[in-house]
Amino acid sequence: MILFWTICAALLLVAALFVALPLWRKASSNNDVLRDAANLGILRDQATELEVDLRDGLLTPDAYEQGRSELQTRLIEEVKTTEQPARPPRHPAKVLAIVLAVMLPLCSVLLYLSVGNPDALSPQEVIVADADGLIHSEEALQSLEKKVNRLAKNPNDWWTLARSYTELKRFPEAVKAYEHLVVLVPNEAQLWANYADVYAMANGQTLQNVEVTKLLNKALELDANNATALALSGSAAMERADYATAISRWQTLIDQLEPDSSEIQVYRGGIKQARMMLAEQPGGKEKLAQLSSGKAPEKASTNATAAISGNVSLSPALAGKVSPNDTVFILARAAQGPKMPLAVLRKQVKDLPLKFTLDDSMAMQPQLKLSGFEQVVVVARVSKSGTPMAQPGDLQGLTGAIKPGVKGLNIVIDSVVP
Repeated sequence: MILFWTICAALLLVAALFVALPLWRKASSNNDVLRDAANLGILRDQATELEVDLRDGLLTPDAYEQGRSELQTRLIEEVKTTEQPARPPRHPAKVLAIVLAVMLPLCSVLLYLSVGNPDALSPQEVIVADADGLIHSEEALQSLEKKVNRLAKNPNDWWTLARSYTELKRFPEAVKAYEHLVVLVPNEAQLWANYADVYAMANGQTLQNVEVTKLLNKALELDANNATALALSGSAAMERADYATAISRWQTLIDQLEPDSSEIQVYRGGIKQARMMLAEQPGGKEKLAQLSSGKAPEKASTNATAAISGNVSLSPALAGKVSPNDTVFILARAAQGPKMPLAVLRKQVKDLPLKFTLDDSMAMQPQLKLSGFEQVVVVARVSKSGTPMAQPGDLQGLTGAIKPGVKGLNIVIDSVVP
């Protein structure tokens, strides 16, 4: 690397001399000294001619003295001019030579740093992965981190980094890696399913999270038969007591597995437990009958009259406490009763101010919906942790108890969660 920059410096020096030196030499070509010498020589010759003319009788003594006096006067003036010359103006060619000598190397270096690759000649660190493509060395992992942070465009590097973080149980870092990865490869269902898995592990080790649900739904939207997404989605449904969905997801997964797979018995046991718990719910037997007949259980219709809408903005006094990519949750919860959000919308600070709508389709649990409560509270929260649950230091604004169906709310995020 040092040799490369040394060669570059030498080439730039040669180029600068090649351009600037001719201009400098041109500016230095000055005839003032020659002109002064010629003028003094002429005066001496004229003095000699006066002496010759006087000796030959061509001039009278008075005429000779007058001519000699004039020559002396001119000589004194010429000497003064030579000894005390006026300061000459700066030559344009010299100015141009100096400017080019400075700007040529400077512009060349800046151009290379802008469009070139300064790291191309750096010694490349060898990042050693195992047969499964995982990195276990902390030093190699740090090298890969530096590489992806610098380039940020190679999906394979992000994939290796995300899986290595997961293997080392560094789930928050794995979440960030998958966040970059799904931007680079947005149509790969397995990536979204893995993203949901590590997100759950990084946030309370629970699948009962609105963001996890969204990630799993995205994976199933891309591939309805993705095994990881089906398994996690079924487990998430069990956590939120949506037993019909859990049965449906796991049955779809079982249909794809080999008959002798050891996993089949695990999921069959989960389905058996889900059926028992579903049968104890109101209307559960009817849903079981629908599932047994091969029909998907009917989803409860969304009550449009219970939808809540309005505007959310951030107080200017708190603008310095957030960054544009901080997560914003807009949620409704029961004024009296369970604290589980009844409807959740996720945005970012850069989206503020924004208009929102919350309705039954955003429920985290089928039995907990906006339309099922007389009074709710709407909360807008900037979450530093990325989870809907309030944490100290989060910023929020909220309404008082309101009835579902209210329109035109105006919520200002203007307080800090203690």
